[in-house]
Amino acid sequence: MLLENLKLSKALTKSMVEAGFLGATEVQAQSISRIIGAQDLIISAPEDSGKTTSYILGTLMRLKFSLEEAPRVLILVPDKEKVLKVIEQYNLLNKNQTIKVIGLYADQSIETQINTLSDGADIVVATPDRARVIYLKLGLNLNKIIMFIVDDAELIVKKGLQLPVMELARSIKRCQHLIFTQVIHSKLHQMVDAFMNFPIQIEIESTLENKLATRDQLLYLVPDFFTKINLLNSILSQQQQKTLIFVNNRLTAYKLFKNIIPEIINKTAIFNSLSIDQPGFNSIDNFLIDPNIYFMIVAYEDMDEIKAHHISRLIHFEVPEEIELYLKSVMLFNTNETTELLSVVFSTDIELNLIKKIENAIGIKIKQVDLPIDLSKKSNKNSKIKISSEEPVGEAFHTKKLSNSKDFNYSSREKAKMNQKRKHK
Repeated sequence: MLLENLKLSKALTKSMVEAGFLGATEVQAQSISRIIGAQDLIISAPEDSGKTTSYILGTLMRLKFSLEEAPRVLILVPDKEKVLKVIEQYNLLNKNQTIKVIGLYADQSIETQINTLSDGADIVVATPDRARVIYLKLGLNLNKIIMFIVDDAELIVKKGLQLPVMELARSIKRCQHLIFTQVIHSKLHQMVDAFMNFPIQIEIESTLENKLATRDQLLYLVPDFFTKINLLNSILSQQQQKTLIFVNNRLTAYKLFKNIIPEIINKTAIFNSLSIDQPGFNSIDNFLIDPNIYFMIVAYEDMDEIKAHHISRLIHFEVPEEIELYLKSVMLFNTNETTELLSVVFSTDIELNLIKKIENAIGIKIKQVDLPIDLSKKSNKNSKIKISSEEPVGEAFHTKKLSNSKDFNYSSREKAKMNQKRKHK
């Protein structure tokens, strides 16, 4: 799409051309006119698709070119690096120096940042926790905010910064809300639904190119760690073939091993185990020739010692931060391989952005499959809570005498009359 079709001011169009933008991305084409129109939006798009540039152009179009004492735009981002990146982008595109942009993050003293804000600002780019602290110290005036923007929202959720985002949003009486994210999931909705009313949702799918040769892949979306454990136990209990189970580190490997159900644990080992309490192997060959061990837990840090293409079944219990580790395990080196090769990955909401990066890298969408219907009924063997359909027994739970059982309640007036009668007997 041509830049002229975005209907930007001549100054902004010129700034875009000078900055090397020769055309508009799909996310910019679908969002900028709506941003200028002050609509509430939730925009989901891949990394490097132009999300940040979209709201920068939108804010510069909406703001009047004059310095205000109180900021009119609040932009929340996950960390200092993103704060600096956004400010750099503003400096690149904003040729009118009357628009003042200030960054708030933890590396500077709060007093210094409050003093800087007191000199006036139009746009504040901040991490949620630092913005909240300064707001509570009465250093951040939200009375004139007309645009509330959350960028990289999925990373903010991953860092557990939802509460300051919601508190800041609710402290603003009325404004436009813009949410930019790579993925949309339930935890994200829990954060933004608290302050957004009927937003327009725009989802831009990534362009999947350069399809790589990989083994078949399946994706399970799970709510939490313990559901992953139950799912793993369910899958392993139904198969008797050599399987590698990948986790992020050895600490997780030991934790996972302790939660393997009894009928499977004797068939399970840990790669490069450092404890005598857990059986392990120091080489993939020893695992392959052992007739009694079918499953081995491997930390991603030990991937260099593993040749995963020898194993027909892989389970990625966790999604690695370095997606190259995942790619290394699923890529086929011999495209004429006739053996059925499968890779299964478990992902929670906060890991979905990594799944998106993996899909972009391999050029295909990983097929999602439903969780087993009875999975929620299966409990962790170490869980302290047990649900039983049987009647509770024991001293604290005995059957009531018939004389003590009732299916009615007396009103306070009736109780008072009954007490009065007892006193006169």
